[in-house]
Amino acid sequence: MSGRFIVFEGGEGVGKSTQSRLLAEALRARGLEVVTTREPGGTPGAEAIRAMLLGKEGPAKDGLGWGARAEALLFAAARADHVETLIRPALARGAWVVCDRYLDSSRAYQGGGSGLQDPDIMALHRIGSEGLLPDCTVLLTLDPAEAAARVHKRDAGALDRIGGRAAAYHARVAAAFLRFAEAEPDRFALIAAEGAAEEVHARVLAAVNAL
Repeated sequence: MSGRFIVFEGGEGVGKSTQSRLLAEALRARGLEVVTTREPGGTPGAEAIRAMLLGKEGPAKDGLGWGARAEALLFAAARADHVETLIRPALARGAWVVCDRYLDSSRAYQGGGSGLQDPDIMALHRIGSEGLLPDCTVLLTLDPAEAAARVHKRDAGALDRIGGRAAAYHARVAAAFLRFAEAEPDRFALIAAEGAAEEVHARVLAAVNAL
């Protein structure tokens, strides 16, 4: 029996981590085995790459950062390890995998935000992760001002290297996410993230129930 693969996507501060946790709890209450994970990360190898991408390792320690192409390759490498080591084995044994970010974040951030071509990012995904796509991608949307306020409250101004980029960059990211959802309506569930966490969770459950 195959499991199901559900991914939460969206910009900074929309509540992906909270909604991932709430959905996992609801699925476990139904007697399902649920694996929660995140990207970049989820395995020791992928977490090491996460530290280089978002933390103070590699070029980031000198304030230089990574170029968009190097970023895309590193994200693809982290995802390849994540898929092979954790996601595919969990799905094969019938577990549900709930992941905070996945491929569409690379498409939105390195593509929409940084200008790389979507076919190039998809080619990396075919090579690294054999093209594995989620059964359902929950795209959380939120007014940019409210999202920024949530991020400030959550992180007290201490943003990671990508989260701290300019508002124009994050606007391009948000627009890219919406383009993906419009192009693939069968894979995406567009969920408004306004309101209390439990209200958003109810909307998520309604979208996921079809699975």
